[in-house]
Amino acid sequence: MNKIAQFQEAEIIDGRAHAEDVRREVREKAAKMKATHGITPGLAVVLVGNDPASEVYVRSKGKQAVDAGMNSFEFRLAESTTRDELLCLIERLNTDPEVHGILVQLPLPKHLPSTLVINAIDPRKDVDGFHIANVGMVGTGQDAIVPCTPLGCMLMLRAYHPDLRGKTALVIGHSNVVGKPMARLLLNADCTVMIAHKSSTNIPELARLADIVVVAAGVPGLVKADWIKPGATVIDVGINRVPAPELGLQEDSSARTKIVGDVDFNGVSRVAGAITPVPGGVGPMTIACLLANTLSACCHLSGIDDSPFQID
Repeated sequence: MNKIAQFQEAEIIDGRAHAEDVRREVREKAAKMKATHGITPGLAVVLVGNDPASEVYVRSKGKQAVDAGMNSFEFRLAESTTRDELLCLIERLNTDPEVHGILVQLPLPKHLPSTLVINAIDPRKDVDGFHIANVGMVGTGQDAIVPCTPLGCMLMLRAYHPDLRGKTALVIGHSNVVGKPMARLLLNADCTVMIAHKSSTNIPELARLADIVVVAAGVPGLVKADWIKPGATVIDVGINRVPAPELGLQEDSSARTKIVGDVDFNGVSRVAGAITPVPGGVGPMTIACLLANTLSACCHLSGIDDSPFQID
């Protein structure tokens, strides 16, 4: 499948096609691992409470893990679960030889400290890449489990720009989940990296200098066409639900909204050289990279030198 389709002047980076390639490689390597070593990678997902969006994500992660030939373990805990109860479960998963990846679905209920919970996970099984040990190793350029969304962004960038050295990159947003690790990965790739955030006063000026713009601000349509250097590559991580009155007044209120990114796609796609759409860009890569991280964790824990994905 062609991963870059023509649309107006910009090339569209097809995240769905990239994600299918990642899933295919994971399936093949998982099958080989089972046939050769008798090991099936296992992903454990822990959901506390009944947040509707989290429920959807957990179901999707479990289904895709099974489709990739992995074991999927789901643990659904009550909203009232205590810190000690959750930590006890994590410790049990840390020592379970059938579990190679552990993901605690965020956000957690307010009474549960997410930092403490994340850092209780064995860093070798931390397939979200949020443990302080993995954060530190990524930041210092060492081999580590990379957060799924930045990993997906880098894989797509590498497909479009095999050599990132010397390119100027701007990351808009400095969250621990996307912005900061994305900036570290770009820096590790020898880009010249700038980071902008809600307190920055000159974001358009910075964007006009950038060969690569990665946007993860959570602001619908933030980045405009006149911010973008002609020919730049734009990676839109934003996922925002906004009103869509043009869809009519259906009885179902959700049918009157649509998903958009942090980039004014129609305008920016006339200036950029390549751009990810929303939906269909970064989103599909996130779960695909979760599967890749689980397979890599299984390889490392089992002493098998067959990790699937490199971004160096």
